[in-house]
Amino acid sequence: MMRSSLRRSYRYLIPYQRLILGAYAATVAAQVISLLVPQFIRWIIDQGIRQQNLRLLAWSVTGLLLLALLKGFFTYIVGKWSETASQSVAYDLRNDIQRKLTSLSFSFHDTTKTGELLSRAMQDVERIRFLTGRATLRIIDAVLILVGTIAILFWMQPHLAALVTLAMPLLIFQALHFGRRFRPFSLAIQKQLAVLTTMVEQNLRGTRVVKAFAQEDNEIERFAAQNNAWLNLSIMGARLQAVNAPLLLLIANLGVVIIMWYGGSLVMEGALTLGSLVAFMTYLSQLVEPVRRLGLIIPGIAIAASSGSRVFEILDAVPDVQDAPDAYPLPPLRGHVQFQGISFSYGNNRKYTHVLRDIDFEVQPGQIVALLGPTGSGKSTIISLVPRFYDPTAGTVRIDGHDLRRVTIRSLRTQIGIVMQETTLFAASVRQNIGFGRPEASEAEIIAAAKAAQAHEFIMQMTQGYDTHLGERGVTLSGGQKQRLAIARALLMDPAILILDDATASVDTETEQLIQKAFERLMEGRTTFVIAHRLSTVRQANLILVLDHGRIAAHGTHDSLRRASPLYAEIYTRQLKPQEEQADAQGQDQRLTCSKADGLTNQGGGA
Repeated sequence: MMRSSLRRSYRYLIPYQRLILGAYAATVAAQVISLLVPQFIRWIIDQGIRQQNLRLLAWSVTGLLLLALLKGFFTYIVGKWSETASQSVAYDLRNDIQRKLTSLSFSFHDTTKTGELLSRAMQDVERIRFLTGRATLRIIDAVLILVGTIAILFWMQPHLAALVTLAMPLLIFQALHFGRRFRPFSLAIQKQLAVLTTMVEQNLRGTRVVKAFAQEDNEIERFAAQNNAWLNLSIMGARLQAVNAPLLLLIANLGVVIIMWYGGSLVMEGALTLGSLVAFMTYLSQLVEPVRRLGLIIPGIAIAASSGSRVFEILDAVPDVQDAPDAYPLPPLRGHVQFQGISFSYGNNRKYTHVLRDIDFEVQPGQIVALLGPTGSGKSTIISLVPRFYDPTAGTVRIDGHDLRRVTIRSLRTQIGIVMQETTLFAASVRQNIGFGRPEASEAEIIAAAKAAQAHEFIMQMTQGYDTHLGERGVTLSGGQKQRLAIARALLMDPAILILDDATASVDTETEQLIQKAFERLMEGRTTFVIAHRLSTVRQANLILVLDHGRIAAHGTHDSLRRASPLYAEIYTRQLKPQEEQADAQGQDQRLTCSKADGLTNQGGGA
């Protein structure tokens, strides 16, 4: 699994292979210079300093400076090109994640936490970027130095080199052992960080609820507990690293002791020059650094492999709802909708947990369908099948005779307008929110849609009118204002089919009347599915579907259902009739007010 994750991560470098190969070539050049420098130092000591040749010393020092400048140039190339390539990998990965998240079905988002996805899209991608950039270059750098240094040491003095390299197996074992132990901690740390991200996201999104219920202290405690779990994991990982680094240095420093003891005796015997001993010491210092670096990078690779697995888990997710290979675009719709033998269930155990069962009905173009029933009866599921947010477990949904599984999703959804009770607005301008479904719409079309939705007046009262930037999720607007903007957005699309939740219980009477006018304007000439909460909507409907436990318990018009359906009669008595009585009372109050006003007017006229 780790190898597969690493292979897939590196494939993202293929479009940038020229950059990365250039960076690798520059790395080789820089390390060749690093391997030559100790030899150059040996030559300076033996031929310049010991021979007291000032001219040679001056030229040698100049040459050493030029080598340093050349190495600096190659190091700059490595940093620039490798970072460009790795940042491009992160760019491509985030685009792929965004594209995949956008294409995944509602069922995926129903079961996945937002904070978890944010963690994968940001932090995990950053770790893959490190892997494909600096981490890989450091590995190449370390291997070149290790192999080149050991080869040169054996060439210079085989016996001394053999003694020095005795510590190498211990160094390599310790580095690999540390990587194996640290990887589970890195994965656990990443998962816990995703939990923290989710909690922060939920608290930010629900800050009004937290404050309204005075739960600040409880939320702080909950977060502190999860934060403490992350801290403990991080400390345990840090302890492993704290033990690993000095242990590697201790093993490596054994080589220094050997060189000073055995190499010094060889110099005294004349078997080794002083310049060679200094070169040996320089090479050994170069040998310790790449081994230490490998010990640090190997855990980073383990972390990146874990991150890759988490990222590719998203990219490999298969949407439940997607275009068929031979899907064709829908022509302009009239709005004739048929549900034929529809059954549906959420989750994995679809055979046993049906939400809908044996649903059959037909809607003619331009008709209004009202859905009523208790909570959990299947109303929302039915309207979710029309735009194909989900596919039914059994049966077929047809529009104008087209099986929705055979048409392209985009051509279907661009002809359906949706206004839900919980309105989603974006942190953008009013104009951009209204034009979300049709970004190419003109200013005149946007204003016309806003006027039809009874929204133009309050928009013009804003500081910048249609250019006013809304807060996140439209938090600065009232519920009625947000709903009217959603209606304007749907009107601008001019859909053939309309889906809406006409709940207006949370708004005042004046706003409710404005919304109802906007709804009436929106429903004109369109096939409309309404989760009905108001008597006026129910009376207006051509077909009422009364749902109970996922089945159609009754269907018909308002008058026929009152006579024939006990369940509808119960819903009418409990939910709808009080609205009728309230409306009658309000009408009577208005008539009394008008009568009193007329009486006062007549008295004034008599006077």
